[in-house]
Amino acid sequence: MRLRRSELSTPASNEHMMERAAASAADLVFLDLEDSVAPAEKESARDKAVRALKTLDWGRKTRAVRVNGLETRYAFEDIIQVVTEAGDRLDLLIVPKVKSAEDVRWVDVLLRQLEEKLGRRRPVALEVLIEEVEAMINVDAIARACPRLEALIFGPGDYSGSQGVRLDAISSYPGDVWHYARNRIVVAARAAGIDAVDGPYPDIRKPEGYRTEATRASVLGFAGKWAIHPSQIEIANEVFAPTAKEAEQARRLVAAMAEAEAAGQGAAVLDGRMIDAATVRIARNVLRRAELISM
Repeated sequence: MRLRRSELSTPASNEHMMERAAASAADLVFLDLEDSVAPAEKESARDKAVRALKTLDWGRKTRAVRVNGLETRYAFEDIIQVVTEAGDRLDLLIVPKVKSAEDVRWVDVLLRQLEEKLGRRRPVALEVLIEEVEAMINVDAIARACPRLEALIFGPGDYSGSQGVRLDAISSYPGDVWHYARNRIVVAARAAGIDAVDGPYPDIRKPEGYRTEATRASVLGFAGKWAIHPSQIEIANEVFAPTAKEAEQARRLVAAMAEAEAAGQGAAVLDGRMIDAATVRIARNVLRRAELISM
């Protein structure tokens, strides 16, 4: 398990922004070779990403790179160069626009060959973006594609284009237009024992809009959310972490149930509220998140 409350997107073509990202409070920073990098800069951005990974002080952050889509001419060289040259300074690759489990397994095979060649003992982890309608249909198989896969990420931007969502009319939709997609992804992820991460919120001038979307994802069970600007990091870190009060209450629930079970009882009462195994299961989810931030 690793912290994913905030995943900060940073263009790998911009050295200044990568320096700022390294000094940020994000749990994970990914250096982007895909959408934020112009075609003419794709290859030079690889060099800059490797140099940033090897020379900057990243603290305890997870260090990641988003490669280009597997159907582009850049993808295989992105993977080979970054993994080979960054070595152990790279923790994780993010793969966009996967459509099937076979896409994930293709990356897995390439990584295994590279790891064997390089003598790398710690496998490169993976996160993949669910941003195509084909991926949504195949999301259960994708979530179980290989052991190195740690998270599914919802990408609402490209997904809108894939499904034909009318962004200009979202405000008139009766409810959260992304509820089904988010719920489908988090169910597949949790069933496979991995995390779900919510994608970007584009309007950096509306922090409350970002907070609303982060809260919706958190309620459904997502582990974190992308940040496309440093100003969004603090909000994500707050929303996707339990409060001290929630953590203390969870500990009390677990302790009360343990005491009841020791007395041969299947349920207990705490503060006038009946608690049982299901209640404790929810409380343990809170405690797992609290332990990750040493709360």
